[in-house]
Amino acid sequence: MTIRVLIVDDQVMVREGFSVLLNAMDGIEVVGEAVDGREAIEQVAALRPDVVLMDIRMPRMNGLEATREIVAADTDAKVLVLTTFDLDEYVYQALRAGASGFLLKDASARQLADGVRVVAAGEALLAPSVTKRLIVEFSKISEARKLADPTGTGELTERETEVLVLIAQGLSNAEIADRLVVAESTIKTHVSRILVKLGLRDRTQAAVYAYETRLVTPA
Repeated sequence: MTIRVLIVDDQVMVREGFSVLLNAMDGIEVVGEAVDGREAIEQVAALRPDVVLMDIRMPRMNGLEATREIVAADTDAKVLVLTTFDLDEYVYQALRAGASGFLLKDASARQLADGVRVVAAGEALLAPSVTKRLIVEFSKISEARKLADPTGTGELTERETEVLVLIAQGLSNAEIADRLVVAESTIKTHVSRILVKLGLRDRTQAAVYAYETRLVTPA
C-alpha cells in the first residue's frame, strides 16, 4: 500500500526538496503541501494523508497548534515533526500534543523515507541518540511532569513497567520481545494495555511519560 504524505513548511524550497526525495521512493507518494498550520488542517481533512511532515515555526498557525488540532480531530494521519538539531523549544510540546516523532531537516533521503515508513506503520520515531536528548531536556522544564502520582506507574504490572522502560529507550516491539524472550504478539498486548491504563495515545507519548515520571533517566 502506498503511503500518502502531506508536507507542511513555510519554505518553498524545503517543501519542493522533500517532495522530490519522497516521490522518488518506492511506496511513498506526496499528495499535497501546506504553507502553515491552518492550511495543514484543511489539507488533512481534504486529502486524508497517512503521514504529515510538520514544520514547527510557521506564520498564522504554528506546527504545535496544528498538531493538536489534527490529533484532536481523531484522523488516521500520523504527525512527524520537522526540526533543526538545536533543540527547538516546541518539539517536546509537539510530542505531548500527539506527534508520533520528529525528524531533523538535514536528514538524508533514506532517513526521511525510513522515518515516514516507521511512523506510518504505527511505531514511534525514537532514535535514542537524538530523540531521548530532546525528551529529557524538555521534561526538565515541563509542568506536565508534576503528576499526582510521583511514579506514574501504579496501575502497571511489573512486566508492563519493564516494557514501558524499553519503549522509552527506543526499542521496537520485535527488539523488546527478543530482549525479554517472549513472543512479539505478547509485547503488542503489553503495549496496548500500557496505553489504555495510562490514557496515552501511542508509543511516543508512552516514552515521554516514562521520562516525565523519571521512570527513565538520561544514560
